[in-house]
Amino acid sequence: MAGRRRTLQRTKEKGLTELKRGETGALGEKLAQDFLKKRGYRIVETNYRCRRGEIDIIARHKDCLVFIEVRTKSNLNFGTPEESISSTKKARMRTSAAFYLQTLPKFPESWRIDFVAVEMGVNGKARRIEIFESAVGEG
Repeated sequence: MAGRRRTLQRTKEKGLTELKRGETGALGEKLAQDFLKKRGYRIVETNYRCRRGEIDIIARHKDCLVFIEVRTKSNLNFGTPEESISSTKKARMRTSAAFYLQTLPKFPESWRIDFVAVEMGVNGKARRIEIFESAVGEG
């Protein structure tokens, strides 16, 4: 747990440095989970993987099953988190969600694909966390 909470790494020459890409993503997903729980989402599964792709978070929100993609950025040099979702990623999300739904004993009445944008500050804390409901359309 301490390793995930640590947002800066120490080096002998430079003092503090930013997290590596994978570490930033893992921290962003943890922050997104906390954010979602506070808004009434119940986390069902995280990091679901299938041959079609992966889904960061699967949750229940009211009577809806929600598939959630989390994008975390530590700087905006290459755009915002929401700008980083390609049409290919959206297609993989739809396919992965459909694959997951086929594994359920009972098909949910409603489901959607949401997107959570996380912007990190240099101190490792979130500057912005925002959810976009039904962010990935049907195709």
